[in-house]
Amino acid sequence: MFKKLFKQTFIYGLATVLPRLLNYLLVRLHTRYLPTESYGEVSNVFAYFVVFNVILSYGMETAFFRFFHKEEDKGQVISTSAWSLVGSSLLFLGLGLLFQHQLASIAEIPVDVVRLGIGILVLDALVVIPFAWLRAKERPIRYAFLKIINVAVNVGLNIFFLAYLKRWSVKMPILEKIYIPDFQIEYIFIANFVASLVTLFLLFKFYSKLRFSFDTALWKRIMRYALPVLVAGLAYAINEASDRIMMKYLLPDDIANSELGIYAACYKLTIFMTLFSTAFRLGIEPFFFSHSSSKNARETYAEITKYFSIFGALILVGVMVFADLLKELLISNEAYWEAMDIVPIILLANLFLGIYYNLSVWYKVTDRTRFGGVVSIIAAVITIVANLLLIPSIGYIGAAISTLAAYSTMMLLSFYWGQKYYPIPYNLKKMVGYVALAVVFSMISFYGFRENYVVGISLLLIFMGIIYFGEKEELRKIIRS
Repeated sequence: MFKKLFKQTFIYGLATVLPRLLNYLLVRLHTRYLPTESYGEVSNVFAYFVVFNVILSYGMETAFFRFFHKEEDKGQVISTSAWSLVGSSLLFLGLGLLFQHQLASIAEIPVDVVRLGIGILVLDALVVIPFAWLRAKERPIRYAFLKIINVAVNVGLNIFFLAYLKRWSVKMPILEKIYIPDFQIEYIFIANFVASLVTLFLLFKFYSKLRFSFDTALWKRIMRYALPVLVAGLAYAINEASDRIMMKYLLPDDIANSELGIYAACYKLTIFMTLFSTAFRLGIEPFFFSHSSSKNARETYAEITKYFSIFGALILVGVMVFADLLKELLISNEAYWEAMDIVPIILLANLFLGIYYNLSVWYKVTDRTRFGGVVSIIAAVITIVANLLLIPSIGYIGAAISTLAAYSTMMLLSFYWGQKYYPIPYNLKKMVGYVALAVVFSMISFYGFRENYVVGISLLLIFMGIIYFGEKEELRKIIRS
């Protein structure tokens, strides 16, 4: 099982890491060609994307996995889930275009960007079930290929629009027709729209073979499972995006977009923790469901969570040691480096979020998804209240602290309720010990010996040695397998 899990996580890791690494090239590109205020506007729009992506998928992805492994008629699960999302996406498209001007006014976003945003959101919703189907059928290579194509198109068009279009339009009359001065923000979303359209086209075979069947009774059962997941996802989206949305309104108008741009750029330096957590979740979610009925399921879940904590702690130390090298690689404009102090806070927050994903298996395999909603709602309240209290006084540092408070709360609550309703024998001594030691080593490197790579690399090697000697037997078994 561990061999299979590692293989799937590795391939999903490639499917996540390669596209995200390509995507993170956009950080360097955008921070080079956009002033901090404009980058702040782009980040604000993507924050709304986080919220609406959750609304438009309404927990259907997780519900699909549950019912795909649970129901005998898997074709009916596929068609019912897919047609449900098609119908809701078309409804959103109609309503969004009808009220596009009102949405632009409320969010303080140009109407052109709102239209493009609506199109991107609909296209992304339409590929939720096709991608979930690829994961359920254990076809990670196809999944990876499509994800990489999506990001490659997006990055390629961003580079063309921002770096070359203006220069080439002088020499090529055909490009002169599509070049518009001061249109950089719109070009970014045009690139995203085209990439999403290409992805849907490549997945069209899924829809061409989809049977025209919709089981109302099955759909009601799916929705009863999915709606608590939606609530949990929406609350998570608030945790993820409310800092950027609220900064625009809680800070003075003359600095809001600039502060938001600086914060969003340095937030991207947590890329490796985010990639690891996302890749692990993509590989682990189908695994959790498919092995929920096995005899040693709980012991397996405990072992997996322990190793997630170990590797996450190692990433924490590694990123803190090389944080200043990463900022030079990813962020080309020194004006954005001002917010580097948020990096340790956000990195630790994302580690806690990744541990929460592992701990949350208990309510998914026991069909108690309402607890996921409760946990996320509590965290969302903490996020909003903390942002309201901290952002006006300490700006983006307050937003980072709010994120850490929310994700640590989610982790602790999920552990508490999980041990009550579905006890799993976690090795808390080792998990807490490794994470605590990683925090100490990270603080020493980042705050005491920043950019002193002799000390930083020594701390990293010491930590790796502690992990090796603490897990020597288990690591040897895994490597041999």
